[in-house]
Amino acid sequence: MIGFIGNLFARAEPVLSEASSRDAAAIAALHGASFRRGWSEQEVDALLLDRHVIAHCAAARGKPAGFIMSRVVEDEAEILSVAVAARSQGRGLARKMLTLHLRRLAGLGARAVFLEVDENNVAAIRLYDRAGFREVSRRPNYYPGAGRKPATALVLRRDL
Repeated sequence: MIGFIGNLFARAEPVLSEASSRDAAAIAALHGASFRRGWSEQEVDALLLDRHVIAHCAAARGKPAGFIMSRVVEDEAEILSVAVAARSQGRGLARKMLTLHLRRLAGLGARAVFLEVDENNVAAIRLYDRAGFREVSRRPNYYPGAGRKPATALVLRRDL
């Protein structure tokens, strides 16, 4: 009986899968909730239909919990976006998605992965640092600031 009650209140482990066009609405909603300028469902759908774009999503108890999306060209990939729903943050989901995604990119022949991250996004910088990404460049005043100075984008790279 105690086991049954414990299972009722246990956190469901997110299920990771490759994203497809059917996930466009959920990814767009999550992107919009996570970034100042969210992507529309049409923009996400167009990306997911692009043969150069690879995306993974996570769901917990049937609800969208996160996604990661990259574009692969030749032997290089660029992570376009990563987001985790507020209710799922702080549980290692971004790390799990990133690990799966990097393995998939390597399997597709990518030898290097790039991304840009806001210099003020401490959690993301920590995630990427732990995953072996290193700063290779900076783009000053790249991210618009809402009531503050525009932020610098850190350009990071990881070899696979």
